[in-house]
Amino acid sequence: MLSTTVTPSEKRQALRAGLASGTLQRFPGAFTPLTAPLIQQLGFEGVYISGAVMAAELGLPDIGLTTLTEVAQRGREISRMTDLPTLIDADTGFGEAMNVARAVHELEDAGVSGLHLEDQVNPKRCGHLDGKEVVSLDRAVQRIAAAVSARRDADLVIMARTDIRGVRGLDAAKDRAKALEAAGADAIFPEAMASLEEFAAIREAVQVPILANMTEFGKSALFTHQQLQDVGVNIAIHPVSLLRIAMGAIERELQGLRDTGTLDGAVERMQTRARLYELNDYAAYSAFDEGVFDFEVPGAEPR
Repeated sequence: MLSTTVTPSEKRQALRAGLASGTLQRFPGAFTPLTAPLIQQLGFEGVYISGAVMAAELGLPDIGLTTLTEVAQRGREISRMTDLPTLIDADTGFGEAMNVARAVHELEDAGVSGLHLEDQVNPKRCGHLDGKEVVSLDRAVQRIAAAVSARRDADLVIMARTDIRGVRGLDAAKDRAKALEAAGADAIFPEAMASLEEFAAIREAVQVPILANMTEFGKSALFTHQQLQDVGVNIAIHPVSLLRIAMGAIERELQGLRDTGTLDGAVERMQTRARLYELNDYAAYSAFDEGVFDFEVPGAEPR
């Protein structure tokens, strides 16, 4: 009730253990806090919190317009709803080294298990769009070094994302991944890999875990979890998938409502009231409330 009883420290340790396990860690993206317990109940290893989704929910494009306050608040809302580790998108760190340091503190306090910082120039673009620019190697390394230096919990996972593959090619991505690892990154997020062979090349280039972004309509094919594990990927995220599924369904049913004047035909496709109450633990709240109202102060005279 109210929030998970698993501490942030325990969840961070679980994330590190999962990344070291040799089994691919599957992190669907939660687009609302209510989707986090559903991800947990269906047996996934963790929950991803996408910057693109946070922007979309605010009606904004994914170009770095969300603020640290907004991101930390969403991280807190989602992380409290699940026993699973959460990985959050921290974009470019909301500024330079000191801003990155503050972002790490705010996201630690929000209870996330890990965060990733990218090497794009501001204003950033979606990682699977053309026209991106990346910062210099020195600037990219400084961001990661600042994050590593600032964290207070040594188990918080600091992941380095590089978008350089789409700008300068695979060899540049391997070189940058090595430099980011040397700067202290706990894991590498190579964005917009074109093939399984490219993931394998990054795997060979670094010793730390690597992430695969399985976003729809992107540069990467939607490889299966088994294919990714076979080439040494440690964690796969599906960042915007649940939002896309939900928004597609919402649009279809709204069209039906407009055309027929009723949603009666859509009820069978809806989540039931009972299932909603299961996910938000309605019974526990009711039991707590009843216990408070039934509580009697020992020795007090009845009124």
